[in-house]
Amino acid sequence: MSEISATDVLLDGFDRVQQTVTRILEGLSTDQLAHRVNGSANSIAWLVWHLTRVQDDHVADLAGTEQVWTDGGWFERFGLPLSAEDTGYGHDAGQVAAVVAPSDLLLGYHRAVHERTAAYLRGVKAGDLSVVIDVSWDPPVTRAVRLVSVLEDDLQHAGQAAFVRGCSRR
Repeated sequence: MSEISATDVLLDGFDRVQQTVTRILEGLSTDQLAHRVNGSANSIAWLVWHLTRVQDDHVADLAGTEQVWTDGGWFERFGLPLSAEDTGYGHDAGQVAAVVAPSDLLLGYHRAVHERTAAYLRGVKAGDLSVVIDVSWDPPVTRAVRLVSVLEDDLQHAGQAAFVRGCSRR
């Protein structure tokens, strides 16, 4: 058996996010995706869109590439009343409500971002993970820390979306 690398672990983590997102979106209507617990919490559509936008934004920054959101035409396909740079960070209730999309669109965008993330990770060498990429934090942020941060954020939001799905089916 070969040794497992840190990038193998990261790939596995992002694969799990993609699998979870697929299960969450399966069989849901646009209305179900827009459901908000108590009428004000984040919807499944917003949670999946946001976790995908953050992953897209951060991985593109690490890779030095354009985001899938704009490069792949997803911004136009979604047609949301938000700027192309918007990732959902700090959204108010009205902005959350504006993120409405069918499951196939959400899943298509997520898969495209997942593919770009996996391709990026397959090209990362072990030494690349310890490179400091952001000195504005104490301690400074390395490439590995940024990737784990994105993975952790994705998993939290995927779990929230799974919770909302469960609540909407009651």
